[in-house]
Amino acid sequence: MVARYKRQVPQDQSLPAIWLISDHRNDSVLERALRRLPKGSGFIYRHYHLHDRARFKRFRALRRIAIGAGHVIILADSALTAAEWGADGVYGPPRALTPKRRGLLHLSSAHDLREVGLANRYGSDAVLISPIFPTRTHPGGQTLGPVRFRLLAQHSRSPVIALGGMDSGRARTLKWPRWAAIDGLS
Repeated sequence: MVARYKRQVPQDQSLPAIWLISDHRNDSVLERALRRLPKGSGFIYRHYHLHDRARFKRFRALRRIAIGAGHVIILADSALTAAEWGADGVYGPPRALTPKRRGLLHLSSAHDLREVGLANRYGSDAVLISPIFPTRTHPGGQTLGPVRFRLLAQHSRSPVIALGGMDSGRARTLKWPRWAAIDGLS
């Protein structure tokens, strides 16, 4: 068993290849989306649009489904909250290693070389580099494109998860082993 995860995850499960990210846009279909994901995928729970009590209640309901499917569950919050809520890890900007984070996975977000460097410095377990393609999250925003994404990914010391306008077709085109999506998996 891998001790890094909050729950005991089988040793043969490495970092998931596919990650579903929650958002207010996909909230109504998350139960179905979690059940459709391949067993052992990853789920990043954000739900910034909910107040604390409602956010926790929604997390617990989705966590039950995710656990039943053998998914890794990451909370976009503090390590303390992730541990209290029973998540396997935390997601957000690169953070320094702290005693509170021990035993939890840390997935960092990165949009440029400076943030990839911080993720390296702080020992992130994986880095979500984005946005690769245009997204509904940041309409009209600047994207990295496949070439700049790969250049940034070369600098990461930990596994890289492609994010931003991703779906199964773009993942195949990009030929990248790990990817995450909001709309593309909902």
